[in-house]
Amino acid sequence: MRRGRVTPRAALEAIAHLPFESIGPATVDHHRGIRQALPEVILCQGKTKAQCVAIARAIVGKSGRLLATRASAEQALALSEAFGADATWNEAARTVVVATSRRRNGSRARAPAARRAGRVLVVSAGTSDLPVAEEAAVTLEFMGVPVKRVYDAGVAGIHRILGHVPALRRASAIVVVAGMEGALASVVGGITGRPVIAVPTSVGYGASFGGLAALLAMLNSCAAGVTVVNIDNGFGAGYAAGVIALRSRPGGGA
Repeated sequence: MRRGRVTPRAALEAIAHLPFESIGPATVDHHRGIRQALPEVILCQGKTKAQCVAIARAIVGKSGRLLATRASAEQALALSEAFGADATWNEAARTVVVATSRRRNGSRARAPAARRAGRVLVVSAGTSDLPVAEEAAVTLEFMGVPVKRVYDAGVAGIHRILGHVPALRRASAIVVVAGMEGALASVVGGITGRPVIAVPTSVGYGASFGGLAALLAMLNSCAAGVTVVNIDNGFGAGYAAGVIALRSRPGGGA
């Protein structure tokens, strides 16, 4: 309102309602975007197509933008039909992003200003880790954070990650996604002083125990600065790295 983008009446209308809304069995938190860096994000897994669309309409109606994660092809199609050209389906990441030009109250829907954010690198050990890595990258892009992807750079060919050392050292934060034994996070943590958000994936042969081996290896990393999220949690890693980047100075010293 102070900047002239919203009228006083529209601003009053925006804050006059309760911070939550019941949509069937769901309770949508409309004030999350005020408290945190993102409006509420939909985890589509376990929800019906109708539930996904109804919740999405409520969130978009207030914030003008939406990130839906773990969307099946059927759920993505339903959201795309509901929002038309405003919806973007990333099949690899299993995400749907909705970005409208205006909110219902007349103010513009805006992502955080990317020019104020530091860059985040998303590094994956193998191509099989791509869905989780892309989930992290899409989350960062939705937050307005510049992202660089470095994929298929696992320790089986360690020269592949060594070629990116300058970029690793310039990043505000690094998301490392790896299955198997999860060693890549320790390698990256040992060659950069930047915060490393490690994501174990469920990729691997029998003794990887669905990502448990990588999780334990990352938790026991001897490299300082490695923080670990849950198995396959690309969204959580992307969000954490994004918060760091939004509070970092782009191009800061190593």
